[in-house]
Amino acid sequence: MFETEESRPWHQTLPGLIMASVLLPPVGIVLLWMRRGSPLFAKALGTVGLIVLAAAYVFVFNGWRGSGRNEAHYTEIEQDRARQQSVAAHQPTSPQPQASRGQPAAAASPGAAAFAHATRNYWTNYRGPNRDGRYEELPVLTSWPAGGLTPIWKQPVGIGYASFTVADGVAFTIEQRRRQEMVVAYDLNTGRELWTQGWNAEYTDSTGDGPRATPVWDDGRLYALGATGELRCLDAKTGLVIWGKNILTENGASNLPWAMAASPLIVDDKVIVQPGGSNGNSVVAYAKSNGAPVWKSLDDKQAYVSPMLVTLDGRRQILVVSATRAAGLVPESGRLLWSYTWETEMGINAAQPVIVGPNRFFISSGYGKGAAVVEINGGSPRTIWENVYMKNKFNSSVLYQGYVYGLDEGILTCLDVNTGERKWKGGRYGYGQLILAGGNLIVITDTGELALVRAAPDQFSETARFQAIEGKTWNYPAIAGGRLLVRNGNQMAAYNIAAK
Repeated sequence: MFETEESRPWHQTLPGLIMASVLLPPVGIVLLWMRRGSPLFAKALGTVGLIVLAAAYVFVFNGWRGSGRNEAHYTEIEQDRARQQSVAAHQPTSPQPQASRGQPAAAASPGAAAFAHATRNYWTNYRGPNRDGRYEELPVLTSWPAGGLTPIWKQPVGIGYASFTVADGVAFTIEQRRRQEMVVAYDLNTGRELWTQGWNAEYTDSTGDGPRATPVWDDGRLYALGATGELRCLDAKTGLVIWGKNILTENGASNLPWAMAASPLIVDDKVIVQPGGSNGNSVVAYAKSNGAPVWKSLDDKQAYVSPMLVTLDGRRQILVVSATRAAGLVPESGRLLWSYTWETEMGINAAQPVIVGPNRFFISSGYGKGAAVVEINGGSPRTIWENVYMKNKFNSSVLYQGYVYGLDEGILTCLDVNTGERKWKGGRYGYGQLILAGGNLIVITDTGELALVRAAPDQFSETARFQAIEGKTWNYPAIAGGRLLVRNGNQMAAYNIAAK
């Protein structure tokens, strides 16, 4: 008996096939191959067409996820910056800086005089001068008001996970603004936007959108790396591009699942980046003056850890952590000095190592891994201790007076650096970040709260907590001249923490 179009189930009819294919192309492909009587060639051609349609849907969806879903936020930023420009245009030049968005003027802050006498250009790197999360420039407040600190200024900011670097009274960061990654300079005292420099690039994923790597200031220039590998050297006063390139394309590397996140490192006359290319293109040094390649090293798949300039075993070296190991490299040539295997369940390392002695470093990872202290002697690494008491996912620890403090999967923990013994564990901060300052831990939670915790091994003691900014906060804070800077993909704010 012949099967007519009318006698078939709805999902095997031509109208049913077309409707299913338009709504859900993968379902359409299945129904197409289940359809009896259709030539094999027609099925193959239809499959190709439905794959193209599915790809178009993904492209449109990703566009909506990125700029489209953030449209209101981008509009808010543009309106705020237009207001800033209007206010600045109608104000006479004055030594008294005006605060942003109706906040009190910075000149009224008790820490203004302290800032004027601060060491110039202190926090020019990710996590501070030595990338170790320690602030030692000025004395800081170790007792906060019951209602929390009052912001010097607070305003909207572009999307992304980068932190700030500060030089010459200017705070620099990188943000997503619509379909551009944008390096932005802000007046530290007022929050006023001074200049922007952008390029066409947009990164989105399930964890959040925007660039991740913090720009670095060096000798009047800014080095910024975007999520898709775009590296720019900018004039720090004007934002003009001096040179630029894509480190992934140039080194035959694929982007990481959660994008380029390692902050560039300036060493002597070189800028060090980690594209993760094979065939010796994993770690690359460029001339900081013009971007010319200087050396290339290793074959490792990279991770999300920023390179560090350290001294271990009496030797100045670049400490890198890839997806599978920690290693020391000669700054002048990139030659491998030593290697220490450090692998996690998912091949992900994201927390910064911490130098804890003349020839020792602390390393920690989440994803079921834990922590260890490693000693380098004569170019050979050995494990001093290893345990699961500290699992830094992407939240780096700090060292203070022989103890390591960090977030063990979101819970603040103190370990004895010599033995690995856990002294205490308490206080839930989610996947926030922390800075050591004045014998205290300044912790920002992943919901934008700021907390003050004593850095002491006897017991956990949180002395203050308040809501500083709104929204998911994975960004690392920064401190310069007694100004504490915090941001996420929604807001940015400055607080005075200089001791009176």
